[in-house]
Amino acid sequence: MDMSDLAALVARRYDEELIPLLADYVRVPAKSPMFDASWAEHGHLAEVVAAAAQWARTQAVSGLKVEIVSIDGRTPCLYFEAPATQGLGDDRTILFYGHLDKQPEMTGWREDLGPWTPKIEDGKLYGRGSADDGYALYAALTVLAALDGQNVPRPRCVGLIETCEESGSYDLPAYLDLLAPRIGTPSLVIGLDSGCGNYDQLWVTTSLRGLTGGVLTVEVLTEGVHSGMASGLVPSSFRIARQLLNRLDDPGSGRVLLPELHADIPAERLAQAGVAGAILGDQVWKQFPWVGCSHGPDGHAHAQPTTTDPVEGLLNRTWRPALSVTGGAGLPAIDAAGNVLRPKTSLKLSMRLPPTVDAERATRAMKAALESDPPYQAKVSFHSEGGASGWNAPPTAPWLERALDSASRTVFGQGAAWIGEGGTIPFMGMLGEKFPEAQFLITGVLGPKSNAHGPNEFLHIPYVKKLTAAVAQVIAQVR
Repeated sequence: MDMSDLAALVARRYDEELIPLLADYVRVPAKSPMFDASWAEHGHLAEVVAAAAQWARTQAVSGLKVEIVSIDGRTPCLYFEAPATQGLGDDRTILFYGHLDKQPEMTGWREDLGPWTPKIEDGKLYGRGSADDGYALYAALTVLAALDGQNVPRPRCVGLIETCEESGSYDLPAYLDLLAPRIGTPSLVIGLDSGCGNYDQLWVTTSLRGLTGGVLTVEVLTEGVHSGMASGLVPSSFRIARQLLNRLDDPGSGRVLLPELHADIPAERLAQAGVAGAILGDQVWKQFPWVGCSHGPDGHAHAQPTTTDPVEGLLNRTWRPALSVTGGAGLPAIDAAGNVLRPKTSLKLSMRLPPTVDAERATRAMKAALESDPPYQAKVSFHSEGGASGWNAPPTAPWLERALDSASRTVFGQGAAWIGEGGTIPFMGMLGEKFPEAQFLITGVLGPKSNAHGPNEFLHIPYVKKLTAAVAQVIAQVR
């Protein structure tokens, strides 16, 4: 295979066709069902699936079949399959995975940007979803078309693109069961919904954290009362909520206190974190948009991370639990807040879990810690919103490790690197259980400052071109 020709073909395809298509995708507010209860009526998920299927059916991939698969009451999926070429036979199958649903708008976008307003600037496509994970289908079929165009033998390939991932993929098991006879038994799963430590080499995801959470509600009164008359006598619902959160993590360090939420870190993952930390250095924490301040020793400083040690930082965000408060209710806007002691406080909690921790067990432990023996006998409830266990990759087969490193050196000029990710892709855990013998290539374009789920999210265009070319080289080495 002439990689220079293939890389040039892929780059040209992105410039002339795929980036404009992804810009159109950004414009559609195809929010995941958790963030759009009326998703079926609004039709945005159906719209992006239909657009992707229409494009897919025009691709020059040998024997390609594309289908929109729908189960009543569930979010739609796109499924494709293409038989092996050049006489390889269909005894080996590669399964591609991606999703087309998106996170909600989020505040804080730059004035000239927005979640549904695509803008290309400095080699980046800004807007919600193109990097997480709208590009996946377009990259996958571009890879197959490029290989077929150069008569490079490849195995049978299938793809499953869902629209429920940002809601925990709760519809996915039904589709996996429905499509199981057609998918077969994959020997390699390629997920294009992950991140990269930098934009200089191929990054392979070794693990994903799990996730659980829910809404903590503390009630002390049936209605709000004058704060001057009641404060000091009636305990603040917010202060009680604060006390309860202290049962989950240490307020000084952020270390989660519940033993059920911790796991031993495998020696291989510790070693890989050491290598990745040496590559990335301070970029592990400097990639985030820290708030500047003026109280440093030189008059200029910024908010500080929990650790500046690169290896500890990587382990903190990949193999250790962490609590975030992501929302609240019962708190009036500042300009509407009077001198009133509020009757209740509700906080939305998000708990990231180590890859090997069972999410259901973690949820039960959180509920017990929050609801038992409430301060002041307040009415306390924790309503779980469900959880998803994480994923720890099986040992990488020697042939795949060689293929990944070779592809990275050929396309990027540097070897591949292995890293855990802090996010959750429920599909990986499901597939790991369903196909325990499969190898996994989990990778993606969510690198420094790409800010998935947040404001100013972007797709790094030069990197997605190289990543696509690297995946093509890996597939060419599957036999």
